[in-house]
Amino acid sequence: MAFRRLSSLIIVLIVVALGVGYWWWASQRAAQPGAGGGQQGRNSPVSVTTAVVKKQSVPVTVLANGTVVALQAVDIRAQINTTVKVIHFKEGQLVKQGDLLFTFDNRTEEAALQRAQAQVTKSRGDFANAERNLQRQRELFSQKFISPAGLDVAVNQFELAKGQLAVDEASLEVARVAKSLTEIRAPFAGRSGAINVRVGSLVQPNGAALVTISQLDPIAVSFSLPERELASVQSSLSKGEVKVTAELPDGKLPPFVGKLTFVDSTVDVASGTIPMKASFSNADAKLWPGMFVNVTIPTRVIDEATVVPIPAVQSGPERKFVYVVNADNSTTLQNIDVLLNQSGLAVISGVAAGTKVVVEGAQNVRPKGLVVEGAATGSSKAGKAGNSGAGSEAGKGGEGGAAGKANKADKDATANSIPPVAAPSPAK
Repeated sequence: MAFRRLSSLIIVLIVVALGVGYWWWASQRAAQPGAGGGQQGRNSPVSVTTAVVKKQSVPVTVLANGTVVALQAVDIRAQINTTVKVIHFKEGQLVKQGDLLFTFDNRTEEAALQRAQAQVTKSRGDFANAERNLQRQRELFSQKFISPAGLDVAVNQFELAKGQLAVDEASLEVARVAKSLTEIRAPFAGRSGAINVRVGSLVQPNGAALVTISQLDPIAVSFSLPERELASVQSSLSKGEVKVTAELPDGKLPPFVGKLTFVDSTVDVASGTIPMKASFSNADAKLWPGMFVNVTIPTRVIDEATVVPIPAVQSGPERKFVYVVNADNSTTLQNIDVLLNQSGLAVISGVAAGTKVVVEGAQNVRPKGLVVEGAATGSSKAGKAGNSGAGSEAGKGGEGGAAGKANKADKDATANSIPPVAAPSPAK
């Protein structure tokens, strides 16, 4: 009996101790600044950073995955049956337009050319003789020494000699063309690939390519955009040159700036995208065919857009919202609609320009709570910088760095914000 009373007493003491501990924890929790439900938390100002809602023009850019392709590439093949005599270049060598690449065995073509030249010489002599004979016959005919039939014979011989000369001259040109096929020259400046033949190799018109020449400067980037962006791209093209920015995925090189040169005439029905190409200067050969790049292309400009830094946008159970800072430093929760995230800015509706909103520290803010402007951290400074200049920087037409900074700002945005406009990957 005594043991049972002692056990009951111990249990009661444990329950009392747990109750006291919970009361102490709850009182400390309520005393923390920003804690919900406590009078102390509601009255203690929360340190935040703020920004002012602004109106400005926001360039809208579309992101796409691109592939570097040679602006033009050609497979070099022989046009006659012959053997390789000399190879005048090395694999991977840069060649200029007109550089001699291959010389083939041309003994047969040289002999045919000489024979054609000799035949032309003979035909020219026959033609000159027929021309002189016709002149004499015309003089005799004018003096009534020969009949009209005799003059007709001389005219016929002259026409035959003239026709034969034309035939032989054409044969001479054919022989010259055949001889020219024993040499292959570079059709344009570019870089050579692997050489598939060696000296003495037999080559044929239907055989494998001898080598491939690819033009690397300028070079092209192929990509696809959603068909909904076609009207905006065409409108931009009608106003002038459309700049396109390409950046390597690792970001180790500065963005490359080029111009849009091609819009396909047909939309891909399978993916709902339209293929496009942009041309880039590539004098230092940093872009190589087959490389993958991130493409940024401006499509339109939203004038008089209401913008805030992306970190100011918070996510609620049903809608996005921002914390508006009132004149007495109290906060009000204001529901908004996010229309676009671009260049570190969120284009919104539902808040008037000139309103001060919380950018950093919103996790500790409660409606009707007090806030105080605190020291800006790196992220909030970046947000304010974007609020003041990101839109205008992107508006410079995608001059390399602006588009790269815009892409990084969009990637660093909170998970609660609407993702930027992006084109789907090209269908493979």
